[in-house]
Amino acid sequence: MRKILVITFSLLLSGAVMAQGTIVGSAHDFSSETWNTTGQICIVCHTPHNAKAGYEPLWNHEVTTQTFTLYSSSTLNATDLGQPEGASKLCLSCHDGTVGLEAFSGTTTNTNLITGDALLGTDLTNDHPISFTYDTTLATNDGELVDPSSSTEVAGMLYNGKMECSSCHDVHNTPGIAKLLVKSNAASALCLTCHKK
Repeated sequence: MRKILVITFSLLLSGAVMAQGTIVGSAHDFSSETWNTTGQICIVCHTPHNAKAGYEPLWNHEVTTQTFTLYSSSTLNATDLGQPEGASKLCLSCHDGTVGLEAFSGTTTNTNLITGDALLGTDLTNDHPISFTYDTTLATNDGELVDPSSSTEVAGMLYNGKMECSSCHDVHNTPGIAKLLVKSNAASALCLTCHKK
């Protein structure tokens, strides 16, 4: 009986936590947009069948082919900073403003482009660098980064050992934090996860 009560309490607690953040009603809930004639939420990005080859998870949206102007700084010690890849390229497939929001499930029109604060464009020089390897070597060479081999939190934010858009942003709004952040940035908490300042 006690085990059942503990499991029930755990499920209720996890349900309450999950209810705090959800894609429903978030900036990525496109179910009521006129260009999304399906009325579905997930299909704009994902499909259970005929996903784009080479992209995960079950990617359904057209992928940007743009060449980006990258962040550059004399203090940046990343040695493999190149064009966005992986999850970041998928994010930029809407946020670069060159691929239509409605370009999913085979639709290739570019009628409805992202605008406003969500539009990053193809000039990423004023944005946090992405798609670079963040490892012990980088942390050591930089001297002001947390070593991911000594921090499970930092290691858990990386994708295939790389810093990506999704290292700091949760597209599904799971935590329910403004700007789709993976954790609150009050007092720079998110920044200080990786940066020792």
